[in-house]
Parts: sequence; C-alpha cells; structure tokens
Amino acid sequence: MPKRSKSSERWLQRQRKDYFVRKAQDGGQVSRAHYKLLQIDQRFQILSARKKVLELGAAPGGWTQYLESKITRGFLIAVDPLPITRGGRCRVIEGYAGDPDVNERISELLQGQKLDLVLSDMAPNISGVRAVDQARAMDLADVAMQACEDWLDNGGDLAIKAFQGEGLDAWVADLKRQFSLVNMMKPKASRPESREVFVVARGFQGVNTALT
Repeated sequence: MPKRSKSSERWLQRQRKDYFVRKAQDGGQVSRAHYKLLQIDQRFQILSARKKVLELGAAPGGWTQYLESKITRGFLIAVDPLPITRGGRCRVIEGYAGDPDVNERISELLQGQKLDLVLSDMAPNISGVRAVDQARAMDLADVAMQACEDWLDNGGDLAIKAFQGEGLDAWVADLKRQFSLVNMMKPKASRPESREVFVVARGFQGVNTALT
C-alpha cells in the first residue's frame, strides 16, 4: 500500500475529529452537507412538501437526501456529473450545470412548469491559486443565477454556496436587484476556517421586473 502524504494524513485526522462528519456517519447521512442545508432551512424555511426544486452540484447527495425527506408532494431535479446517492423521489441529470444538453433536459422534465427554489452547492475544483479559484466560483454563481432566470417562478427562492473574496459583494448587489430579500449566513456545519458562505435570496422578481 502506498504511503499517504502528510496532507492526506492531516485531512484524515481532521475528518475523524470533525463533529459534523462524525454526526453524519452516526446518523446515516451521506455527508456533513446534510446539516448545512438543514441549518439553512431551519433559519429561512425554504422547503415544504410541495416545492418544485432544482439542485445543482448535488453529488455526493448530502443535500439530496435531506431534500427527499422534505419534498413529498412536489418534485426534485438534481444535477451533477458525479454519482448522487438518492432515493426514489429525485430525477437525476448527469452532466455539468449550465451545459446546453443539461439545460435541455431540465426543460424537458419541467414541461413548462416553473421552479419554487434553485439550490446550488457547486464548488470549483481547487487549483490552490486563490484568484483563479475565486473566479471559477463566481462563474458557478452565474450559472445558478442563469438557472433562476430560465426557470424560477416569480416569488421563488435561491440558496447558493459562495466563497468570500473578489467579486462576491458585486454579485450579491446584483442579486438584490432581482430578489426582494437577500441574506448571507455561515452554517455551524461549515468548517470555521472555510471561506464558504451561503447566500439565500427570497422573492424572485423576474428578469423583466428587475430591470424596470
């Protein structure tokens, strides 16, 4: 067996000590991400049984598992190129959010219906160059916003993972022109040292309304 690198060993040690990792393992959850969405939902109450939801960046399924427990009369579409752990209440699209083929498949599944909620837990593959990684993260935020413009109903909501850094403040300012209320939070389930935050926008006004 090849010897683990020091960085791998540090990661494993952190995983073993992490409260929410252990809680997820003990509770049969896919990942600690389950508790991030739980805490967002507890604060903002963005989910209910009849919601029509699009989840972007769904793998490995931490949010999906929570969503399936909440959405019993609506529907859930989950998008990711990687395998997603899920039950029978979810329609999965394998591919990258924002790709034309994926967008076409989403439209086919919606059949003209509008969404109540767009969720994004997408994150870039980390290069280690902070400016590059932040630019990629903001590109993913734009993909989530485009999904809102394409399919979110007026009055609908958005919850998205973002990263503190260049471009975020301006992006949130633009968001405030399209939603009635915008908040930012860092769930307790997020690692304290992480730059990740979650932006929750309520009351989508629609593209035409927002620009007038």
